[in-house]
Amino acid sequence: MSRQPLDPATIAAALTELPGWQLADGRLHKVFAFSSFVPAFAFMTAVALVAEKLDHHPDWSNSYRTVTVDLSTHSAGGVTALDVALARRMEELAGT
Repeated sequence: MSRQPLDPATIAAALTELPGWQLADGRLHKVFAFSSFVPAFAFMTAVALVAEKLDHHPDWSNSYRTVTVDLSTHSAGGVTALDVALARRMEELAGT
């Protein structure tokens, strides 16, 4: 998968398919809300396994039932197809 930065039009098109995601500070950003800590942590665990397989890891944090995510490819200096792919997988894993 390409680690080349995507152009703004491609990012905008991808965001139309990613509910709740936005471009913030040059990164894909979303806050996931779960019913409690356990499903939030289970989501993070599932994403961690996918991220490891992709060799692409999110910048994220957890506070009780929320998981805040920012995706960018640091080596590329912006959003790449890899970030979009990880965001899509996160949506699947969150069941949204």
